[in-house]
Amino acid sequence: MGKILAVTACPVGIAHTYMAAENLQKAGEALGVDIKVETQGSIGVENALTEQEIAEADGIIIAADKEVPKERFAGKKVIITGVQDGIRKPEELIKQIQNGDAPIYKPEAATEAAAGGNKNTKKENPIYKHLMSGVSYMVPFIVVGGLLIAIALTLGGEQTPGGIKIPDGSFWKQIESLGATSFMFMVPILSGFIAVSIADRPGLVPGMIGGYIAANGSFYGSEAGAGFIGGIIAGFLAGYVALGIKKIKVPKAVQPVMPIIFIPILSSVIVGLLFIFVIGAPVANVFEALTHWLASMQGGSSVMLAMILGAMIAFDMGGPFNKVAFLFGSSMIAEGNYEIMGPIAVAICIPPIGLGLATFINKRKFSQTERDAGKASFTMGLFGITEGAIPFAAQDPFRVIPSIMVGSMVGAVIAMLSSVGDRVAHGGPIVAVLGAVDNVVMFFIAVIVGVIVTALMVISLKKNVEAAPVAAGVGAVTRNTGAVRRDPVRESTVQKTEAAPSTDINKLTDITTIDLIETNLIGATRDDVIDEMIAKLDANAIVSSKQEFKQAILKREAESSTGLGMNIAIPHGKSNAVNRPAVVFGIKRDGVDWNSLDGTDAKLIFMIAVPEKAAGDAHLKILQMLSRKLMDDSFRAQLLKVTSKEEAYELLESIQ
Repeated sequence: MGKILAVTACPVGIAHTYMAAENLQKAGEALGVDIKVETQGSIGVENALTEQEIAEADGIIIAADKEVPKERFAGKKVIITGVQDGIRKPEELIKQIQNGDAPIYKPEAATEAAAGGNKNTKKENPIYKHLMSGVSYMVPFIVVGGLLIAIALTLGGEQTPGGIKIPDGSFWKQIESLGATSFMFMVPILSGFIAVSIADRPGLVPGMIGGYIAANGSFYGSEAGAGFIGGIIAGFLAGYVALGIKKIKVPKAVQPVMPIIFIPILSSVIVGLLFIFVIGAPVANVFEALTHWLASMQGGSSVMLAMILGAMIAFDMGGPFNKVAFLFGSSMIAEGNYEIMGPIAVAICIPPIGLGLATFINKRKFSQTERDAGKASFTMGLFGITEGAIPFAAQDPFRVIPSIMVGSMVGAVIAMLSSVGDRVAHGGPIVAVLGAVDNVVMFFIAVIVGVIVTALMVISLKKNVEAAPVAAGVGAVTRNTGAVRRDPVRESTVQKTEAAPSTDINKLTDITTIDLIETNLIGATRDDVIDEMIAKLDANAIVSSKQEFKQAILKREAESSTGLGMNIAIPHGKSNAVNRPAVVFGIKRDGVDWNSLDGTDAKLIFMIAVPEKAAGDAHLKILQMLSRKLMDDSFRAQLLKVTSKEEAYELLESIQ
């Protein structure tokens, strides 16, 4: 066996990049394999692979959760997987290369592999992967649009007989328009990037055109459109149509213009016409029939009507079912029947608030992307913006959609039985605050009960998320998108100060002392331990304000947990309250819940404090070395066995 090369990269933080690199190198040594690992961390590319090394390599392992350029590996055996596989099963990846069980990377076949044609690439459902790619790009549009509209309604909204309105020509009307514009892009972006994931760039145009048509029912005679569900259909349709056209053999003279002219034009026409004449028209007819059916139920069971309306509102969260129910309730207001809109106003806010609450109650059931989205979703729900729940439903529809439907149905039934009325065409607690609701106490009871039902049901149905760095989220990253979120780790460790020049920091003990070590932390919770470790910094005059530095630490934790797994946590913060760079090391013998990626409690805890005005990259190097060293099982075991600060300090001196 000659040489195996690897590339590791993670989109958030740097620790996993270097953990994967360390484990791959250790596994290579154990298997007697010559392996070189290129890391693409926040500091940039290190240990870069040369053209000669690539030419001589027997195979390449790419363990990354962000886009890594692969053209240089054309013609070589390449395994593409997630960074967690590099950490957890490096031997398996190396043996896969040794056994020849790796595909030859062909740039022109890359999109086919992404579409699921390559059995040796990352073993995940290709449909789910394509969907997540679209969702990751869609989420920011939902968040920006929803929160801008919420702000505009709060500060500029007025109650009118036709609903909560913002006066034309006002400043807040412009803010509402910005939010509406963001929402307008939501479905086309979802469709476009699903198609890109399937067919690469040629899928973008037909995907976005198909998504726009899906969201605008005027193309096929529907007031509601086909919503995000129609957008998903359009995205997959566009992606696979474009991919199919790509496979058509054409003369070499035509090949260069296929991706920029023929594929986008042909696939756009096919997808557009299919949606207008085949998919869209039946959808419009179905929802027109639904409207008539709802109108015919007014004399029937009010409970049954409330259940149907609640289910429709929640099912597609702003899509056609939602809009049919909403428009029906709005039309009843014009007839003086406010008790139809009341249950609808309750049902509207339950999905986003319920899912937001669920992410607060049990974080382990949700990815970091979902936890980030949960905060925005909860806020949007308060303002009656059901679309805040879409990212959750798109990622896990078979668990999320039933949960929000049941919660909205329960809330709507309680509201109907309690004669809750709503005099404006809007929903959520904002209508109660503005005085548009009859029987406001029962309105809030109905919302609270529905929210609790949704939260508990989705928590009971969902499984704990797998330990893996995330995508997609509000600014988060999804594999193979190439998008990178700003990382406070980098910002808080990338610089030096005059008090501690970067050239003087060559090992961990350059910025820690025996006084900054505690071998028996006593805090019962994560925050208790954080307070305990900050107290060490304060006692050694390293921070000028404990509270200010704690805010920096908690702000970083809110981005994503610094619990890295394997009983390790590395909380860190960058603040003006820090006088000089320092590291506190503590051992929590019985462990503390740090919301770690693998679910293990944190026992070995390193807190890094960096001044706000730091410069340079020495502290980042320290974090890299720390991440690598902690991959050594025997080193972690030795640290856990120390009985004194002196023993711990002696071990920490080896981190360099």
